[in-house]
Amino acid sequence: MLRDYQQRTIDQLYKWFAEGRKGHPCIELPTGSGKSHIVAAICKDALTQWPETRILMMTHVKELIEQNAEKMRDHWPDAPLGIYSAGMRRRDIGEPITFAGIQSVRDKADQIGHVDLVLIDECHLVSHKQEGGYRKLIDDLMRVNPALRVIGLTATPYRLGHGYITDEPALFADIISPVGIEELIYKKYLMPLRSKLTAHQISVDGVHRRGGEYIESELQAAVDTDKNNIATVDEVIRLAGDRRSWLFFCAGVKHAHNVADLLNARGISAACIVGETPKAERERIVDSFRSGDIRALTNANVLTTGFDHPDLDLIAMMRPTLSTGLYVQMAGRGMRPKGHTDHCLVLDFAGVVQTHGPITAVNPKKAGKGTGEAPVKVCDVCNELNHISAKECVACGEPFPEPKPLKQKLHDDDIMGLDTTEMNVTDWQWRRHVSRVSGKEMLMVTYYGALSDKPVNEYLTVMHDGYAGQKARTLFARISNHCGSDADMRHTDLTSAIKEMNECAPPGVIKFRQDGKFYRVTERRWG
Repeated sequence: MLRDYQQRTIDQLYKWFAEGRKGHPCIELPTGSGKSHIVAAICKDALTQWPETRILMMTHVKELIEQNAEKMRDHWPDAPLGIYSAGMRRRDIGEPITFAGIQSVRDKADQIGHVDLVLIDECHLVSHKQEGGYRKLIDDLMRVNPALRVIGLTATPYRLGHGYITDEPALFADIISPVGIEELIYKKYLMPLRSKLTAHQISVDGVHRRGGEYIESELQAAVDTDKNNIATVDEVIRLAGDRRSWLFFCAGVKHAHNVADLLNARGISAACIVGETPKAERERIVDSFRSGDIRALTNANVLTTGFDHPDLDLIAMMRPTLSTGLYVQMAGRGMRPKGHTDHCLVLDFAGVVQTHGPITAVNPKKAGKGTGEAPVKVCDVCNELNHISAKECVACGEPFPEPKPLKQKLHDDDIMGLDTTEMNVTDWQWRRHVSRVSGKEMLMVTYYGALSDKPVNEYLTVMHDGYAGQKARTLFARISNHCGSDADMRHTDLTSAIKEMNECAPPGVIKFRQDGKFYRVTERRWG
């Protein structure tokens, strides 16, 4: 049985295709939402309705192939399923559904033959350029079947240095976002994170960038020092209390080993997993970690996708990164429901929460190379794009916070972006709003509570281009769907959208944060 949002995902996908959209859709689903079950339902439904359908499900690591295939068997025990993966020593060809590793099949279009539907897990790894294994195989398969459709699935629909995976040039034409982290936490399908601004902070001064990310050799040299490692490990031990399952994200292989050695020297049972760790040894370490025989596990670029340990209750981020996707993947490891606590503590020694924002409202950025458009920042209140040097938003006048030294910041970071006030909503009013500077139109909704409550205004920049517009249209579609409307800013105008939304029932409760004299709505509850 699918959960409500999982069925909603499939319904929205079918609606997308029924509307005759061109190109290929990407489904954005938070880590822990059960992509594997959704994939299984899509495959079963396709073959049940159209028995001649041939499906290719691809990903980049064998652990995800194994997980997806296992969930397929759980959902559909008699699924006509084959696996093509060199790492799993399987090369099945001819079944209606093939689960495959891209490295194993990138040059095998002639063996695979006719395919009607390609599903790609972790599809943010597909190049936005006409290059790479995924793009080559898809091009080859489309020469066999020009009507081939591709569906991507990911928790992080953006690429380092490029922005959203729908930004041109791109394989994916649209992003379907059927559910957010806030809803999954409210329904207890995920657990929240709690974060603290640590006393020790790792500096990246002098570390250069290449391709939008820190240069690996320079980063490791800056991070992997006795001073950093000792200060970090000692602070984790001090703050951990009785937490039983700690995961460390390190800057490199040597760094991961050094941190594990230091933990063991401090009396904490620890082990290390890196890319070169043999399969049998990796499985033994992970099993010991899950059973509690090992309390701390360090890793370098390994345990971000395909790793699931629900009772993980502490994450130590020791790896600075400019990749929003890597940050969300690291944080997402701690959000599974747990048997012994209601949250996971994130200790951010690397400043990634401050770099990318709360995981409920990250802002993936394109890499700046000193040419093209000037760097911009987005107003938290109305999503207006401003020049990076702006002191206040040109549209709504909200002041941007002055940069402060780390020691002057609050002691706690809100990694969830949920440090909020709650209000019971009695009514709402949608209207048109025009930027007083740019002249761009947007939607404005006012939430009303009791007579003693001050109304809360929210701005949706649905007519903007780029990231601000994409974010606002996705949010509007989510609000519209929850209140039973089909209003979609991709197919309607502001006047029609306002009329339809004003006829819909508002959420019963909202949570909001006050930013200066304005507000940011972080959660809406219907029913």
